Amino acid sequence: MAQPVDTLIFAKWILTLESTDLLEEHAVVVHQGKILAVLPAPQARADFQAQHVYELDEHLLLPGFVNAHGHGAMSLFRGMADDLPLMTWLQEHIWPAEGQHVSREFVYQGTKLAIAEMLLSGTTCFSDMYFYPEAAAEAASEYHMRACLFTPVLDFPTPYASNADEYIEKAVQARDKYKHNPLITLGFGPHAPYTVSDAPLQKIRMLADQLGAPIQIHLHETAFEVEDAVAKTGKRPSERLAELGLFGPDVSAVHVTQVNETDLEIFARFNVQIVHCPESNLKLASGFCPVNSLQKAGLNVALGTDGAASNNDLNMLSEMHSAALLAKAVAQDATALPALEAIRMATLNGAKALGLEEQTGSLAPGKYADMQAISFAGIQSAPMYNPLSQLVYSSSREQIEYVWVAGRLQVKNGELTHINRHELIEMAQSYAAKIQQKSEA
Repeated sequence: MAQPVDTLIFAKWILTLESTDLLEEHAVVVHQGKILAVLPAPQARADFQAQHVYELDEHLLLPGFVNAHGHGAMSLFRGMADDLPLMTWLQEHIWPAEGQHVSREFVYQGTKLAIAEMLLSGTTCFSDMYFYPEAAAEAASEYHMRACLFTPVLDFPTPYASNADEYIEKAVQARDKYKHNPLITLGFGPHAPYTVSDAPLQKIRMLADQLGAPIQIHLHETAFEVEDAVAKTGKRPSERLAELGLFGPDVSAVHVTQVNETDLEIFARFNVQIVHCPESNLKLASGFCPVNSLQKAGLNVALGTDGAASNNDLNMLSEMHSAALLAKAVAQDATALPALEAIRMATLNGAKALGLEEQTGSLAPGKYADMQAISFAGIQSAPMYNPLSQLVYSSSREQIEYVWVAGRLQVKNGELTHINRHELIEMAQSYAAKIQQKSEA
């Protein structure tokens, strides 16, 4: 007798990322939010009877994207201060705007807007470093979205906290509140070496060890950051953080556009996770992450969008395309970052960078059913020689027709199933009117 299950998904192609094989005429069996089996289609039809069956005859089914770095609520600042260098953008526009507008409600609403965009782009798990992480966690829980949230830590006051100790205390409180939620992970987000002093970094390391919490930090984002650190301390930021004992495999370093042999040795010695944000780095002219060199050194390199205020979207498919092309140009090697490895960066590598590889990032029995299906029925996909190359080099997010998070169908036929997109657009326009009014006052 066939075993009753929740969902059966049959697809023309399935990429599990448990191997490099592209499966044809296979199915994924989902029950109680997790993957029960990946097996040939005839066997699935014989062995299982599902409440929901999807026949995706022109689709590639693969893990959902893992956006390994972003600032979700900053979607409400999208397009507000474009075409500016990083420090001008931060000091003269973003930080003042945050001081005026950011609140718990702002983060809650802005994160909902970000989640909706990410789901429509095939993202099933996102990393976030922003104020009021409990508000972001509430939004993610409400929308049934997997999230790894890093509470920011800075030396200076903001509307969220007055000093580094208060930021850290709030990070611990947020983690305690959501530690039993299977969709939410909380960690520490020291903003950058130039905004956090030694003592808070050492305290974060101690607490992360005690709590098993991940750490994420912006690092070596620009040449100026590194040159300024050397001028002031005689050390590159990577050397300082290594001496402080901050680094470890639970630390994800974001951007990393400035890398010499000393940095490479340090990152490899401590097995630091690297998060590449190519489009944000390009837009802010921050530099180029040497992905090929980092991978050759054995480092795990993941992919993130950064915030919509500096990108200006949260489209991991576009990010993957940019990363693949940029890696080749930077390495001056057309074989650098081939399509399969670019897909891995956007999925399993991201899960690993966040410490979530046992839960998501690939399609394997026991992992959560975090998946997406992209249609190759359109003219832009013809002819079809290699679905993985088509995915990376010629696909758009409008082709992503189905998205599941922990087995729950979130996008069907390219439309959100549980989220009212019109309400979110109205909310975003309302915030824009308030922000613009204050900026003109």
